[in-house]
Amino acid sequence: MSVPTGVDVIVVPYDSGRRDWRMGAGPLRLVEHGLPDRLRALGLDVRVVEVGLADVALAGDQRSAYPLAADVARAVGAAHAADRLPLVLAGNCSSALGTVTGAGAGTTGVVWFDAHGDFNTPETSPSGFLDGMSLATLTGRCQAEEAARIPGFSALADDVVVLAGARDFDAAERRALDSSGVRLVGAGPAIAEELAAALEGWPESVTGAYVHVDLDVLDASEARVNEYAAPGGLALPDLLGCIDAIAAHARIAAAALTALDPAIDRDGRAAAAAIAVAEQIVARASVGWR
Repeated sequence: MSVPTGVDVIVVPYDSGRRDWRMGAGPLRLVEHGLPDRLRALGLDVRVVEVGLADVALAGDQRSAYPLAADVARAVGAAHAADRLPLVLAGNCSSALGTVTGAGAGTTGVVWFDAHGDFNTPETSPSGFLDGMSLATLTGRCQAEEAARIPGFSALADDVVVLAGARDFDAAERRALDSSGVRLVGAGPAIAEELAAALEGWPESVTGAYVHVDLDVLDASEARVNEYAAPGGLALPDLLGCIDAIAAHARIAAAALTALDPAIDRDGRAAAAAIAVAEQIVARASVGWR
């Protein structure tokens, strides 16, 4: 990607196939709270692109995650073709399957900020919630047939993935992570330094980073993001420092903010934090473009 001409804010307003429901209402809340204009204030051209379900029969069905991810992949690919940074606003973390595909799975490393591991499989998941399988699917551990419906999808090697800030794991999920090659960086005060060290382990094939921010990586004292929030998370300044560390190591090729439930964010602090994170990502990415 050469010098980008702007930012594509790619809106995916779905949670488990239901539009504007629960965390699916988060993307449009961020748009309404002025996120595009805040990015324009950085001196960049910003356009908003919405992804929707073409097949109405899939509405409300978790199978919709894969058609939506395919459309996200196309939108991200179109942004790259036009030399624009793709910033995805999504209800669910499964959107990452499309974002990484569109950004180039063979050359993209992933920094996954989340309160949870998202490393369950259908065999280990207590709930069957697809979001909790997103990182496992991205690394080829489950849902391979479904993910193959995303044109261009290719599972990532463990050594190009860093999971940061996670602290709420199911037992079998934690065992799977411990036996994997995914690098884990805890939610302590030195997280930015530890993340920078973990990124040094990325192979030379990685030419860009996908920054995935499930907003419940933040501590509840910073903002109550959704019903899955867990104690012991990141302070907002620490998350912003992590973004600095990523940008110092690799070009930011794509990013996403996920899992904001406006019904839980009654005081608007989560939306404000999300916009601050988006500004930091775009500002640091734009420095690397020029």
